Amino acid sequence: MIELIRAADRGFADHGWLKSYHSFSFADYHNPRRMGFGNLRVINEDRIAPGTGFGTHGHRDMEIVSYVLEGELAHKDSLGTGAVIMPGDVQRMSAGSGVRHSEFNHAEGRATHFLQIWILPDRMNVAPSYEQKRFADEDKRGRLRLVASQDGRDGSLTLNADAALHAGLFDGEERAELALDPARLAYVHLVRGRLHVNGQLLAAGDALALAQEERLVLGGGEAAEVLVFDLAP
Repeated sequence: MIELIRAADRGFADHGWLKSYHSFSFADYHNPRRMGFGNLRVINEDRIAPGTGFGTHGHRDMEIVSYVLEGELAHKDSLGTGAVIMPGDVQRMSAGSGVRHSEFNHAEGRATHFLQIWILPDRMNVAPSYEQKRFADEDKRGRLRLVASQDGRDGSLTLNADAALHAGLFDGEERAELALDPARLAYVHLVRGRLHVNGQLLAAGDALALAQEERLVLGGGEAAEVLVFDLAP
């Protein structure tokens, strides 16, 4: 089963300082057909205006991944962590038993464009933790680079969730394949550009939800950046 989900079918919120597209139901956007996919709960494509951001707020029992595309995102949390997330960086925060944090765009004259991703954990009430790593473009060029996984293999971030996340960059004749477990779910989110995935042409913001599939084939990209999720059903 393969379902194509167009970018135009996402929810949208304009808060002035924040413009956000919601792949799944979130805040005031509610779509009973889009409550998540497997243990993937949120993909928000956010643009934060210069000098603004999310004030200090709390989370519990959620794996939160930040993937910056343009600009920079300043992160502070109740664990004592202070960091700036740049394009190429991937950050994982396990909210666990409870954490408070803020995210701001301190750059002048430049919006921050990033993806906020929430994945349901497989253990509740764990000690909160934070991890951030940089993945160079050359490691994602023409291939799917594992950037987060349950066991932290291949230098990826460690998730407290039965899930894995790959990132890839594709242009021209670059091509990649990924074997899938038909008993699990896969979700492809095209971040930007254009890309053929299992015979479907995706544009920026489009997604494919896959179930009972054995292989993912990606190619024919035009300045494409893609995220691929391997998920518990």
